[in-house]
Amino acid sequence: MGVEIEKKFLMASDDWRGLDAGQMYRQGYLNSEKGRTVRVRVAGAHGYLTIKGPAVVGVRAEYEYEIPLADAVEMLETLCLRPLIEKRRYRIGFKGFVWEVDEFFADNAGLIMAEIELPTPDTSFEKPPWIGQEVTNDPRYTNAALSRLPYRWWSGR
Repeated sequence: MGVEIEKKFLMASDDWRGLDAGQMYRQGYLNSEKGRTVRVRVAGAHGYLTIKGPAVVGVRAEYEYEIPLADAVEMLETLCLRPLIEKRRYRIGFKGFVWEVDEFFADNAGLIMAEIELPTPDTSFEKPPWIGQEVTNDPRYTNAALSRLPYRWWSGR
């Protein structure tokens, strides 16, 4: 079984900029009910289909499969719920881990988050100085939730 163990954070500063060129991602959801999601993603010249289970303290089942790029594009255009998620992902190494910083565009413009994937839930790690508040347990910050209620629609953000 595939397992994803991750922690999500808001940014404390822009000091991460310039550490990686980043890659554009476009993704949408075929299903984004609470407790399970089915996502289609285009990352560069690759397409992916990902199925995720419910998250419990940052841990959940995850199955990801590469699919033909043309199929992924067609599913994004014809089958996925709207709005789509558009973001640039930067991969930045820090003290033995890779931090993925997502800068969102379109309906989620203005939101920048970082996440770290860990081998076990109790793995210790050091945060880079540009990492801010943890939002792992705030369901608003999942990409599936951002596709249902985009960041630009949040009041009092």
